[in-house]
Amino acid sequence: MSEKVIDPNPEQTLTDPHVLVAEELALAGEASGLNAMLLDLEKNRITSTKELPPMEFLFSLFDEPCFPLRELVAFTGRAKSGKTFVMSMLMVLCAVTEVLSFRRLAGDRLRLLWYDTEQSDNSTQDILRHRIIPLFHRVAGADKRFPEDMFDIFNVRNVDREKREDYLFAAIEHYKPNLVILDGIRDLVGDINDGTVAQELIEKLMKAAQQHDCCIVCVLHQNKSGDSRDPRGWLGTELLNKAFDVFATEKLMPHRIFKLEQLYTRKYDIEQLLWFEVDDEGLPVVCDAPPIMAFSMDSEDDVRPMLNDDYVIHHPDGRWEMDIVKLFTNAMAGYETLTGEALRYRVKLLGQIATNNLYRNCLDKAMKTGLLDKRKDQSRHVIYALKTAKPKRAVPVERDMFNDASPL
Repeated sequence: MSEKVIDPNPEQTLTDPHVLVAEELALAGEASGLNAMLLDLEKNRITSTKELPPMEFLFSLFDEPCFPLRELVAFTGRAKSGKTFVMSMLMVLCAVTEVLSFRRLAGDRLRLLWYDTEQSDNSTQDILRHRIIPLFHRVAGADKRFPEDMFDIFNVRNVDREKREDYLFAAIEHYKPNLVILDGIRDLVGDINDGTVAQELIEKLMKAAQQHDCCIVCVLHQNKSGDSRDPRGWLGTELLNKAFDVFATEKLMPHRIFKLEQLYTRKYDIEQLLWFEVDDEGLPVVCDAPPIMAFSMDSEDDVRPMLNDDYVIHHPDGRWEMDIVKLFTNAMAGYETLTGEALRYRVKLLGQIATNNLYRNCLDKAMKTGLLDKRKDQSRHVIYALKTAKPKRAVPVERDMFNDASPL
């Protein structure tokens, strides 16, 4: 990680013209019109020439930077949807270079604070013994020593709720972690729908991330309503508003395949989905998107979506698949390139695709069959173009029953 340069006395190095004028007038014995409050506010002025520390990211996913220092990251999903599996990947990533499709960008090793408020002591230890350490040895080698001295793990489920918050901030200040996993943030508050408490907690976490130069990952369950995948309660709303990235997991049945996706971001779009399953040793491994008849473990909707039959291939046995070549070729008609947002809009409009999950499945198949080319323009926006080479035979995108049924 890059060496931090800390200004020992930032008030003496302010170069904003408003502050310089105020200082000169003060020396001349004249009033500047800027009172103490405004002078203090001037320290927070942003200009095009103000020198700010560059953004630093701990990890990347599919080569896109994520988990920035000095920021909050939200992580959500239903119960048993794979959240702890992904948290385990991130923990192991603090000690190795790559885990599944994640890659570490910062430092030789990262210090981790795992603050578990939900599970029992035995469950936390079991995850450490039987998931985190074995996954480390699988990636780094059986002969490598697991650097437990870089891992500060605390289970505070049995600690009085009033003390959990104080203990957390004391631990961040003392152990100076690069990555904090707060699993879960809900147990730091009495009422998840108390707006004042939620705002105060999120502001404290943001301040701690800034002051201690770390990334704080806040794990919070999703809303119980199937219409929303956002984090739960007023606390979830505050977290959603302030987080740099928001990720979500989902478990798809009957194949027991897990999906990780980025729901929102302030900078780098990660359009690709991470699909993984659990092998015979109880460890996560990358896998393909689920085949036919995959549905969310929480889905109550078993009705075939009203797709445009012009882009649907029907089979005698009742199966159906999207005509990927026709759909994306028509969507790109008249355009050399389209942004990811524009392509999504045109494909969903043509195919009458109601769910983002089905669209992403179609996009994934279009990329894998060589139909599309993906790159970034000068503004780092993702853009797509049709490849001139003849694509490989399209892999069927069959019936997908997800709980995301948001319209265009």
